[in-house]
Amino acid sequence: MLQLLFALLSIELTVILILSFANPIRKLMVKVLDLLKRGRGPLITKTVATTVFVVFGSIIFTIVKIHKRSMDSGSVNPTEEVLMAHHLLEASLMGFSLFFGLIIDRQHYYVKEITSLRKNMEKVKKVSHNHESSKRREIEETEMKKIN
Repeated sequence: MLQLLFALLSIELTVILILSFANPIRKLMVKVLDLLKRGRGPLITKTVATTVFVVFGSIIFTIVKIHKRSMDSGSVNPTEEVLMAHHLLEASLMGFSLFFGLIIDRQHYYVKEITSLRKNMEKVKKVSHNHESSKRREIEETEMKKIN
């Protein structure tokens, strides 16, 4: 389970880094995330996230139970100490993976929003440039008519 969580975290961190910096791979990653968010993708991701969250809560409950047992007995059992460390590592990895999933979702949203705003700004610049050039032509034509 730990190897899977470490692999998941490394993949999520890679995606976060790809989305953070403008590069050609980011466009590909945005398209992949767009495809994942279509159809049944959101349902599957919510189901997986909910399952991980429930397991996360169960592990936290187990950690609290082990901690209470050690506080009641007054001494720490070495087996429980090892179990506690293992559960803490699992819980932290699950929590980080859920958090990184939220970061990826927000970064994807912001990157899409920024690219759409840039495209709109380019369109506005083209339209205003065309409008200015047509005004210049009209002014030049009226001046030419006045001169003639």
